[in-house]
Amino acid sequence: MKLSTLFAGVAGLALAAGLAAAPVRAETVLTVVTAGDQNMVDYVNDYLAPKFEAQNPGVKVRAAGTGPGDAGSQKIYEKLSAQAAAGAANWDVDVAVIHQKMAGQMVTEKLLASYAKDVRTGALSTRDTARNALGADVTGYVLPMFHSQIALAYNPDLVKAPPRTYAELAQWVKANPKAFGYNGIKGGMSGVGFVTGWVGANMADAAKLEKGPYDAAMKPAIEQALSGLKEFNRSVTLTPGNAGTLDMLNRGEIAMGPVWVDMFYTWQADGRLSPNLKLQLISPGMPGQPMYYVVPAKAANQEAARKFIEMATSPEVQAEGIVKRFNWYPGIDAQHVQAKLDEKTWARLFTDVKPEELASKGKPFPLSAYFTDIMEAYERTVAN
Repeated sequence: MKLSTLFAGVAGLALAAGLAAAPVRAETVLTVVTAGDQNMVDYVNDYLAPKFEAQNPGVKVRAAGTGPGDAGSQKIYEKLSAQAAAGAANWDVDVAVIHQKMAGQMVTEKLLASYAKDVRTGALSTRDTARNALGADVTGYVLPMFHSQIALAYNPDLVKAPPRTYAELAQWVKANPKAFGYNGIKGGMSGVGFVTGWVGANMADAAKLEKGPYDAAMKPAIEQALSGLKEFNRSVTLTPGNAGTLDMLNRGEIAMGPVWVDMFYTWQADGRLSPNLKLQLISPGMPGQPMYYVVPAKAANQEAARKFIEMATSPEVQAEGIVKRFNWYPGIDAQHVQAKLDEKTWARLFTDVKPEELASKGKPFPLSAYFTDIMEAYERTVAN
């Protein structure tokens, strides 16, 4: 279905704003538009919507998807930007779920409402990702739906003392050639994240990569940081991608490699991955990223939108919906979720990577311009 057709189908469903001081009105249709895979749409329609509708009689929640990756968030941006340019009094998106890359631009262009201070769960997310989106200040405009995270998976039967830092990993790889595997920058973001983490670990001013401002003069420093990776790669096994790294780990073809944490635990739960494999989040850190709940600046149902996000970021829903269903790390701080999880689920997600490690070593991907510089430098410095 074309995006224009999809939005046209829901455009007439939202009521006029004016809910600030009154209960959510009956016969309100709350339109939620989400980037990401189909599972994001299903999560809203099948899990969040029934909960919210039960708590708010007369309200109907309808979700629509715009597709995976940053392109999905771009489509949401284009829709809101077009409505703003047209001078529409009320926009036909009440809640959107977007990636980090687009959040800063949408805030800058005044397409989003500042709402986090107005919901009770706004104070439950204190990680830097609730304020900084790839260098852009988004304080108050976003609340994380969840956090994805890259970490090293390893076989404890083969790796008795897993490396704790990138420097230790480089030494381990020299001593254990071909036992470490990753996909370089092709076929999956777990390998890309490993590379950006390597650059951050080998630069004196790594914080600038994450927080900016962009400075093209840093390109030589990026190339210098990557220079050791060419030698490193001579001793590693290149895998086909995210799934390929996990497959090779499971078959014992490699002993260690970077993986997405949620994918790792989902494969274990499905019996596709040995339950003996473990995770390590090495210093100074590895990247991940959240997806954000946002409220468009002229959403027709502002109060209902805030109520919806408040419910979706509550400890109960984060525990059941985000952690148990998807093996994602919660969008709010982990300590607020612990009491809502059984011990087995908590232990599975937070034994190898402790909440405090996630807070201190869970890094964002670099700013878009630095990210491009790193990928281009990898092709020049490492791949050739």
